[in-house]
Amino acid sequence: MRHPPGPHPPADAGPSLSPLKRGEGISPRTPSPHLRGEGWGEGPLRAAMDALYRFCVIVAGGALVLISAVIPWGVFTRYALNSAASWPEPMAILLTIVLTFFGAAACYRAGTHMSVSVAVRALPLSLRRVIEQLSEVLVALVGLFMVIWGARLVDTTWHQSIAEFPALSVGATYLPIPIAGAITLLFVAERLLIGRPPQSGEASPD
Repeated sequence: MRHPPGPHPPADAGPSLSPLKRGEGISPRTPSPHLRGEGWGEGPLRAAMDALYRFCVIVAGGALVLISAVIPWGVFTRYALNSAASWPEPMAILLTIVLTFFGAAACYRAGTHMSVSVAVRALPLSLRRVIEQLSEVLVALVGLFMVIWGARLVDTTWHQSIAEFPALSVGATYLPIPIAGAITLLFVAERLLIGRPPQSGEASPD
């Protein structure tokens, strides 16, 4: 079934000044440049935060893999060889520090951390935005606390050594705390400046 042709412009309207043909131009579903990460360095900033996020994931994932290998070896030496190795347990604890803090930073950026949002979703949109901004500020305060007091902890324990690893400084094992705190601060700045990154399960804009 053919549809009737649309109305034509009047004959004296003159040529169209628009360089676009029918069907061209920006789709109404296309997000704004702010949400696309364009303009005022948003694209490079988003790319840098993506790289930093992948670094956190690799470090935390590597620590988890090593923990999964170290713990069974400790169990094997204890119950199969009847000669328990002394290093698997403290190594697993040190790797847990790395996993916890770098994993927390990565989960925060990906939006996969634990959160209770039932009450927030029931609020009006304007008040919900205020609460979300307040939560970002609170996360920034936690990150700042990790940077300041984590650095002090590293400095205080730097000249101490671990009995099972004499060449390893205790302060070095606490470095993930201030480093992950600084990374979390960068992720908070990213959200406040250019908005949160696309979360897992969200459709990418066309």
